[in-house]
Amino acid sequence: MRKECFRLLLPLALASLTLSSLAQSPRPQATLTVAPQYQMTVRTQKTIAPVQKAMYGVFFEDINFGADGGLYAELVKNRSFEFNNALVGWLPFGDVSVRSDNPCFDRNPHYVRINYVKQLTRSGLQNEGFRGIGLKQGEAYNFRMFARTAAQGNQRILVELVNSANDIVGSANITVAGSEWKEVTASLTARTTDAHCVLRVTLTAPGQVDLDHISLFPAKTFNNRSNGLRADMAQALADLNPGVFRFPGGCIVEGNNLATRYQWKNSIGPVENRPINENRWFYTFKYKLTPDYYQSYGLGFYEYFLLCEDLGAEPLPVLHVGLSCQYENKDPNENVPLDQLDPYIQDVIDLIEFANGPVTSVWGSKRAEMGHPEPFNLKMVAIGNEQWGELYTDRLALFVAKVRKAYPKILIVGGSGPSSDGKDFDFLWPKMKELKVDLVDEHYYKNPEWFFSNARRYDSYDRKGPKVFAGEYASHHASRANNFEAALSEAAFMTGLERNADVVHLATYAPLFAHKDAWQWRPDLIWVDNLQVVKSINYYVQQLYMHNKGSHVLSLTMNNEPVAGQDRLYASSVLESATNEVIVKLVNASEQVKSVQLNFDGLDKAQKSGTMTTLSASSMTAENTFEAPYFVVPQTTGFTFEGGSYVLQARPNTFYVLRFTRK
Repeated sequence: MRKECFRLLLPLALASLTLSSLAQSPRPQATLTVAPQYQMTVRTQKTIAPVQKAMYGVFFEDINFGADGGLYAELVKNRSFEFNNALVGWLPFGDVSVRSDNPCFDRNPHYVRINYVKQLTRSGLQNEGFRGIGLKQGEAYNFRMFARTAAQGNQRILVELVNSANDIVGSANITVAGSEWKEVTASLTARTTDAHCVLRVTLTAPGQVDLDHISLFPAKTFNNRSNGLRADMAQALADLNPGVFRFPGGCIVEGNNLATRYQWKNSIGPVENRPINENRWFYTFKYKLTPDYYQSYGLGFYEYFLLCEDLGAEPLPVLHVGLSCQYENKDPNENVPLDQLDPYIQDVIDLIEFANGPVTSVWGSKRAEMGHPEPFNLKMVAIGNEQWGELYTDRLALFVAKVRKAYPKILIVGGSGPSSDGKDFDFLWPKMKELKVDLVDEHYYKNPEWFFSNARRYDSYDRKGPKVFAGEYASHHASRANNFEAALSEAAFMTGLERNADVVHLATYAPLFAHKDAWQWRPDLIWVDNLQVVKSINYYVQQLYMHNKGSHVLSLTMNNEPVAGQDRLYASSVLESATNEVIVKLVNASEQVKSVQLNFDGLDKAQKSGTMTTLSASSMTAENTFEAPYFVVPQTTGFTFEGGSYVLQARPNTFYVLRFTRK
């Protein structure tokens, strides 16, 4: 995502997301059946091109509190006292100081010393979490920290969960023994549900303790993994059935400068000793500061690979190309000279070894030490994000040459810049062909009409050149809302991705997550607060494509032409060879009922039955909200036809998915 959208990023009132509290998608009134106006032909026995197994997926970037405070299940902010002034997120009381002598962790050296002073009654500190700590009644939470006393004696620490009314809703007592750093743990059970709790840690008797890496996780994480992910957010990803998972960004890969770029080697190993990093979205384009936004690296490359494995998605890591953000940084010293790129190139090569290497290799052994001796079977890497010009292509050429030599079977993704057209785009595409990258990453954030009008974008692309990865795209309504018009335009546009699956091999909507109390960019696929997940209408469009991807494109035409905007109709068709099912996707983006006869060439005349899923809304501005999360959702019914054709009375502004067995 890029600065072509900077002017769009001023915070907008989330009140605009609120709709009535209807619990399900409103069903339009039945329409009068009319004679077929349109004849479409699906050649059920004629496959045009294979659909890649990884065709549709998701792109994750730590924006909008997407990782820390979001997908990463850690509930404590700044748990290692390393960010900014060391006490961001913490409210100390009594005698509390920050120290770094004789630390517990060399890469996270800061810790707190708490002295109990009788006159002060108590000493300790309180953590605010990420816009609060979300607790659910009856759920268990795992507390963990590293501690030592000033002498050989014992000290008692009281750990409390405190709700928004300042009531204690969970507690545990911990004994800290000895002057050497030790890990101590406890389990707390919440007695209430509250999205805005805090964690309080108190020294309860005279003495002194040092504390570091104070952590609180829900006991239930996605797939019950330690250092795991927030279960409901990760489950929302699993429910999509994504084929590819691009991570960790995005602009976050570049950093605001070379020092703050994403370095994957800092994101592996023991979580308590991973050094934190400033988040690229710490600054929101000078409009708004987010001073408590950082990367703990608790959700690091190992965890990303595990998530891909859990989702059944192909991992697509993005690596730094030796250029800081070209928009943000005009200092030439922030561009790595060509003759000094070797460490950056080696990072790519080492990552491939980390993912795929044997346990006897240097980096494969580190993967094994973390608990995964089997390889992750990484197949592709992206180099650079939204760079442009010769600054990018000169560097990319060196990466391509050396990565190809080391790992000739790894696919390499290059980029076409920050825009879907224009000077930089026109310069980069020929260069990508010249460098023989395998895929070219295209980004576009445009208004709904652009998406309606560009359903034929890839019809004329070179069939012999690099393949397309639509790596970041989203329909941006003037309101920047995740409304039905934006989602419908994406559904129409995606028929063109599907029809051109021989050229378009990957596609991922962006951004993925946004916290309703800490967002910087919209629209986003999934909205969350500390307790709830809301799937946007755009989410359901993506889900319908991912669940109905098929294995091969079928020919679908009207008057021997692709159905790509004629009278606001859009359509594509695929075959799922594993189940021998024909799948038709059709969008009527007009205000009128369209009577469409679908003629299935190659079918016998016997009666067929299948499912019809529709996505429609009472208004083009309809949205799913925290008050009404299921206001617009897909509806599925059955349908039958015989004689090899079916007449669909396509309702206005409706997305259809029809699916039936071919024989």
